[in-house]
Amino acid sequence: MEEKKIIKFESLGYCPVRNVIGRLGDKWSILILTSLHVNGKLRFSEIQRSIGDISQRMLTVTLRSMEADGIIRREVHAEVPPRVEYELTLLGKSLFPHIKALVDWAQDNMEEIKTNREKQ
Repeated sequence: MEEKKIIKFESLGYCPVRNVIGRLGDKWSILILTSLHVNGKLRFSEIQRSIGDISQRMLTVTLRSMEADGIIRREVHAEVPPRVEYELTLLGKSLFPHIKALVDWAQDNMEEIKTNREKQ
């Protein structure tokens, strides 16, 4: 019997799949990206209201991570009090069709998933 060749996804240095999915696969990133895509440029409090149950700390941490990756842009306006707005960058906009496909799949299949979970 011939041994099946298995493609390995080992963490040998820099793995783009682990790196990007690890960053975007948390509980909040896709919701934040979707909110910014649908609503356009938003202030911190507007993002928080659009998502609902995200803590201020978690929103801050997630926004900083996505800003560091260049997926969103943070713009500080020199006003009193300071106004800070967030929006998708070109890189973030190029990601959104892929996010939308995942969001659409989740919406289309949630009932079946819920049914399967209830069987467990």
